[in-house]
Parts: sequence; C-alpha cells; structure tokens
Amino acid sequence: MKSLRERLQQDLPYPVIVAAAWSACLILIAGGLMVVAKLLGRISMVLIPLAIALLICAMLDPMNRALHRRAHFSRGMAAFTSEVFFFSLVALAFTLAVERLTSGFRELLDGAQQGINQIINWLENGPLHVNVPHNSQLLERLDSFTRGGTESPLFSGAVKVGTTTADFFAGLLICLIATFFFLYQGKRIWDFLLLFLPSHARGPTHEAARRGWVSLGSYTRAQLAVAGINAIGIGFGAWILGLPLVIPITVIVYLMSFVPIVGAFLSGFVAVLIAFVDKGFWMALFMLAVVLIVHFIEANVLHPFLMGHAVSVHPLGVIVSVAAGTYLFGFPGALFAVPLVATLNSSVRYLVGQDPFPFLGQNFRPRTFGPPDS
Repeated sequence: MKSLRERLQQDLPYPVIVAAAWSACLILIAGGLMVVAKLLGRISMVLIPLAIALLICAMLDPMNRALHRRAHFSRGMAAFTSEVFFFSLVALAFTLAVERLTSGFRELLDGAQQGINQIINWLENGPLHVNVPHNSQLLERLDSFTRGGTESPLFSGAVKVGTTTADFFAGLLICLIATFFFLYQGKRIWDFLLLFLPSHARGPTHEAARRGWVSLGSYTRAQLAVAGINAIGIGFGAWILGLPLVIPITVIVYLMSFVPIVGAFLSGFVAVLIAFVDKGFWMALFMLAVVLIVHFIEANVLHPFLMGHAVSVHPLGVIVSVAAGTYLFGFPGALFAVPLVATLNSSVRYLVGQDPFPFLGQNFRPRTFGPPDS
C-alpha cells in the first residue's frame, strides 16, 4: 500500500508540491511576524522610550568613554554627566523651538492650505486645464490636514498628545532611567543578555553586535549634523527669497530631517507652498529648486561624507525601510527604520563573512558577573 508521500508525488507535479511547501512556510512566517507586531504595539509605551534611550547612548558613547578614561570620572559620574549635558541641550532647544513655532504655526498651516487651493485652481483654470477630482482621497486628506480649527488632524493629534500627558512623562522617565543605566552598565546588561544564547553562538553574536553598535553610533551623530545642514540650507534659501515664517519653516525642516531623505523633502514642500501663496508661481519654483538642491546635497554629499562606510545602506533601502516602518508603526516606525536597518546591515554582513569594520578585531571573552565597575 502506497504511503501518502508517494501518492502525492504520483498525483501532483513536483513544482506544485514545492510551491505548496514554500507557501505554508511563508504563511507561518507572516503569521508569526503579525503576532510579534501586535505584541510590540501593545508594549510600545515601554519599547519606544527604550529605543530612544538606545539611540541616545549610541550618540553619547564617545563622550561617556572620554569622561571615564581621560577625565578619570567614575562610570556612574561619567554616565550622569553625559546624560545631564545632553538632556539640558535638548530641553533648551525644545523650549526655543516651541516658542518659535507657536507664534507662526497657525499662519504656516493657513499658508500651506492656501497654496494647495491655488495649485488646484491653477491646474483647473490655467493653461493645462486639468480636471482635478475634488473628492479624491488625496485631496481630502491634504485639505483635512491643513484645514483650520480643531478639525485638523494635526491639531487633533496635538490635543491627543495633550490628553496623554501622563503617558508622555512616564515614557520620559523610562527614557531617562534607561539612558543612565545603558551608559553606566551597558556592557554588563549585554553580557547578561548573551547568557540566553548557546555558548557557541555568543562570540559571533557579540562581534556582530559590536559592528552594529558602531553603525548605530555613526548614524545618530551624523544625522544631527545632516538635520542641521538641511534646516540651515532651506531656511537660508527662504530668507534670501524674502519668505515669511522663516524660523518656523527652519524648525520644522530640522525636526522632520530625522526621517532620512523623505523628511527634509516633505517639510521643504511646506516652504514651497508658502512661497507660492506669498510671492507667486515663479518664486515657488525658485524655492522648489532650493529644496531639491539641498535634498541632492544631502543624499549625494552629506550622507556619504558624514556617515561613510559605517552606514552603507542604499538610498532605495532607506526609502523602502522608511515607508514600511511608517505603514506598520506610524511616525516611530519612520524614525527608527533606518537606524535599525543600518545596525542589522553591519551585523549581518559580519555574520556572512564580510566584516565592515575589520579594524575592530575580536574582543569577546566569556565574562563572569561581579560587582559593577567603578
């Protein structure tokens, strides 16, 4: 009597069997990823502050090590000093940004709305005579996004943030505590996590993670410079062209530039709309040229020069990762997509035998857990 496998092989073509097996595997993988995504969404209140703390630690790691090794601070004092320095700068910058934005944000949105309406009117009544469907989904979203009053999703989002003040401060507290302990005892925490892996996998995992950590630190430090140069470039161009609301435009460009490539371009489009409303069509073209030039310099000069070999992610990979992260997890997904891809890129390259940082060498040693270093 023939077995089930023999009967299947006899009755079904082999490619169909292979396709069915691959389909079953892909369905299981997709189901597992959906479950993981659901779980991550449930605990995002904890994961997002931890992820932000990890980015901050990657950026402050050189300062923390310099204070400990060269200034002879204790590990705890070096971590505390680095954290206080960083968050003091952030608090000062945030205060100045909010002060500037609150004075002109309403006018900025009104100008963007008028620009959209004028562009639609020019497309319909100008030389092109394009029939723009006013009930299209895109136009409805753009119109609702920039519509005045409390109906605007931007303002409703701000109200929602205001109603979840407790969640914000809870996340901030988690971020502050995690940042300190990541800086103070990051190596001990990592050693503890390695214990969950088989002994033969700890060495390769440790070395791969070191490569990923270098990429993450390079990304965070370089992104600060890239965001500043983007904001200065577009803001200076708006000032030269005599546009209003230069400071709010500059602040928005700086904040949005932390979403690589896409953020600076989209925020610069607001400046184009303001130019179209205030100065007319030709000035809007000049402002668009400024945005495109700054965007070109960012993508082809700043990123390769500042990030270099440490964050060797193709621009297409950046765009796809940002789009996928935004679709799955919203703005946090857009913010963390590229650093995650950059970290995984360096780690995976090491594991497959293409060490991106051969100068790091091998420093893995099985460690025992004693009292914390001072």
